[in-house]
Amino acid sequence: MLEAQGLRKAYGERVAVAGVSLSARAGEVLGLLGPNGAGKSTTVGMIAGLTNPDAGSVTVGGSTLAADEFGYKRRIGLVPQDLALFEDLPALANIELFGALYDLPKATLKKRAMAVLEMVGLADRARDQPATFSGGMKRRLNIACALVHDPDVLLLDEPTAGVDPQSRNAIFDNLEALKRAGKALVYTTHYMEEAERLADRIVIIDHGKVVASGTLAELLRVLPAAQTLAIDIEGTPELAALHRIEGVKQVAFEAGTLTIGLDDLTRSASAVLQAVAASGVAVRHLSSGRANLEDVFLALTGRQLRD
Repeated sequence: MLEAQGLRKAYGERVAVAGVSLSARAGEVLGLLGPNGAGKSTTVGMIAGLTNPDAGSVTVGGSTLAADEFGYKRRIGLVPQDLALFEDLPALANIELFGALYDLPKATLKKRAMAVLEMVGLADRARDQPATFSGGMKRRLNIACALVHDPDVLLLDEPTAGVDPQSRNAIFDNLEALKRAGKALVYTTHYMEEAERLADRIVIIDHGKVVASGTLAELLRVLPAAQTLAIDIEGTPELAALHRIEGVKQVAFEAGTLTIGLDDLTRSASAVLQAVAASGVAVRHLSSGRANLEDVFLALTGRQLRD
């Protein structure tokens, strides 16, 4: 449904996006992740037709912006990072205004506007102004505005920023319904748990380039260890003995905590604990964990703070 190839955008000497390629199928959520300044919003802007790429191409259902600008944009809905609403217009009027930009017939527009308001749970607030809405309600209204013309592709740039858990779950329910309806969704977020829950495939970009892409299971293979064992101890362990145990991929000891990366906790934990006991140290606390998307993200993009 959506295919972007070799997108590039520079602002003077600064290259914001350097050859990003991605695709999203009908009925699929594609998670687009990256640190601040990685190029996510610029990429979304180029896909939406708001920013002209210096190089590369985008097709939506076979349509291109150059060949048919109106037809191309008619197939895309955009939920921007910053709220795009007219605060003093009623919620229904906001949706109808956005729908009118796509030349929807008046009767169709009325029907569609009420349908998307119902979908996002705001039908009872149709006549109220967004100025009276909570942050989560405004986010949901923003999604309704992007859906009124029934696009094939929905671009969502951090749609849950600053909303409460109830509104976030309501938005998730909306997006999962859209996926079942066959829409292609591109979802950018800083919340790793959102991407783990929603995304069928994930693209991670950094410094304007794709550094990894695939399903969550495929991305987890980037890490040297799938599981971890954290042991708080008194004393100094024999690290060399731990390294020799089959299935142990990483061993680190810092501030009294021994952290061991393992292929399989079930197969290797017993041998690890025996080796720790044999070294004569006292175990104070033991915990285990499984690698997740955040581990992959930090491994690929680093832990340094980005502003």
